[in-house]
Amino acid sequence: MAKDKEAYMSALEGKNIPILTLDNKWHQLFTQTEMTPEISNLADELNALVERDGKLRSETKDLKKVKKKLLGEIVPLRDEANKAGDSSAIEKKIEDRTRLINDCNERIESYDDELRDLSKKIYEADYELMIETMKVCYERLHENTDYITELDKWVSDFRVQLKKNIVLMQQAEMENYNLYSYMHQIFGPEVIEIFDMKYDPDRRHPIRRPLAGNDKDYTS
Repeated sequence: MAKDKEAYMSALEGKNIPILTLDNKWHQLFTQTEMTPEISNLADELNALVERDGKLRSETKDLKKVKKKLLGEIVPLRDEANKAGDSSAIEKKIEDRTRLINDCNERIESYDDELRDLSKKIYEADYELMIETMKVCYERLHENTDYITELDKWVSDFRVQLKKNIVLMQQAEMENYNLYSYMHQIFGPEVIEIFDMKYDPDRRHPIRRPLAGNDKDYTS
């Protein structure tokens, strides 16, 4: 695999690689060639990382909303505590909200660390999947090219042989036509009819006239 990576590194250098499993065109590739077990496993790994990334981003967004709400509640509570004679209950509410804000901060920080790690893992998994995809597709391209070359040679050889056989067929038809014409002139139609009955009683292969100038020439 290391050798394959080196072979495709130059092709990928400086390129913005999309997340392949989220790209419909990548999936369409495998309507043309088979998805190998390795590609399937890499795709599953990448999907799991992307799913985790999406979940963390969604939870981070929700935590920030909760934090903003808690921060918004502390200011009025602080004002209320300043006005109240006994502010112990209000201070308890402020402490609870402050604790929850700190919890949010810790979780957001933890998620941010994991997201940075996930970003690297997603890139690496996507890169591995890109390499394996290129390898499989290029192998298929080369196989198809060899097959096309083989078929092209067969078609070319067949065309040559077809033209030769058409010429031989036309020569034989010309010979039959000439023989028939001369025999008809020499022996007369009555004798020719007897000859035809003896040698071609079912008329399955009637003598055909040679190609005229306006007939289609299949050798061209």
